[in-house]
This record gives sequence, C-alpha cells and structure tokens, in this order.
Amino acid sequence: MSHTTAEQPVRVVLADDQPLVRTALRMVITDTTDLVVVGEAANGAEAVRLVEETGADVVVMDLRMPGTDGIEATRIITAGPTGARVVVLTTFDDDDHVYGALHAGASGFLVKDMALDDILSAVRVVASGDALIAPSVTSRLIKEFTGRPRVTAAPRRRAEGITDREREVLTLVGRGLSNTEVAAELHISIATAKTYVTRLLAKLDARDRVQLVIIAYEAGLVSTG
Repeated sequence: MSHTTAEQPVRVVLADDQPLVRTALRMVITDTTDLVVVGEAANGAEAVRLVEETGADVVVMDLRMPGTDGIEATRIITAGPTGARVVVLTTFDDDDHVYGALHAGASGFLVKDMALDDILSAVRVVASGDALIAPSVTSRLIKEFTGRPRVTAAPRRRAEGITDREREVLTLVGRGLSNTEVAAELHISIATAKTYVTRLLAKLDARDRVQLVIIAYEAGLVSTG
C-alpha cells in the first residue's frame, strides 16, 4: 500500500491505446494537487515497465490494448513487488471482462462514460488501500454470480468463522456500499465500519474490498431479489 501524503501526491500511470483518453485524464489530473501522472502507456507491456520504473501507486488501465492486454498487465502488476494498484477503466463492462479484471487483481472497475471527477475519486479511493466498483458494474456482478453457475478453477468460498455483525457488514459491502454507507445503515461510526471491514479482510484472507464483494456473492449473501 502506498504511503502518500499531502506533500507526496499519488503517482498515476495512464494505460490506454487511445491518446485522446490519456490526454483527457492527464488534463484533469494536472488540475489536482494530490495526483500526478508519472507515465503513459499505449499497451499492457508498457504499463508494466512504467510501474517498475516510476514506482507508481495506481494504474488507470484500459482492458483492450494491442499486445499485452489490460487483464494480463493487471495480473503481472498486482502479483509483482511494487505494491501498485490497478483501476480498470473501459468501455467494455460485460461480465467476462468484469470477472477477468477483478480476478486478475484489479482494485476498481469503472466505465468510461463516468464523470471525470468520479474517476479521479476512484483513483484516490484505490490509492488509500480501498477498492471501488462502479454501481452499474456491481449490478452486473450480482447477476453474474447469482444468475448462472460459472465454470472456474477457483473453489467457491464460504463466509465462515465470522460473527453475525461481520456477516451483516459483509452483506452490505457485497451490495456495493462504502464504509460511510455501511456505518449509516448499521448506525455505527465510520471508524467502526472500517474496523469491521479490516477484520473481514483478515478472517477471509481477502486482498481488498473487491474480493470481499466476490466472497459475499459466492457465499450467497447477496441476491438479485
């Protein structure tokens, strides 16, 4: 996890094969004081190299790029020693891309028609060690996990060894609620909500909030009903 401060902005690599997209993101990031673009990549291999060279904290990653695609690049980066986190930003929000990106280690999944301010907020959330999935993608994930069985090498996980309250929190996280929203729903402080999430990460051996969402679905805690 990065240790960014007000004096040390979040270092961002932009990976997209469309120069116009990179330029738009660079322009809005330039207007911020807490984010800085340290590199731009037109394909996944360049993104991997830039992360190693710049020590980037967050990669904003397109999925469909020539050569090494975004999913493979995400897998390489998150498995590496840099600690960089990945926010996937794409026009393709179909189930296979969502599932592939999240299981490759992405900490966020956003679609390009989101407001630029929301994209910047997502970069900040991911840099802080949390995870974020666009609401439209969350609803698709729910349908993916509850609508039909998937053939996957990973065994279905069950939410075992957690308290009733932790199970409540996990269910709300699975529905896509933030710590602030979980706190409001359960009438607890935001700090307490964050503590519950931290415990769930440890007990369920989850890398981040995205994996908690997946576990909630696989455990049957979230449905489309």
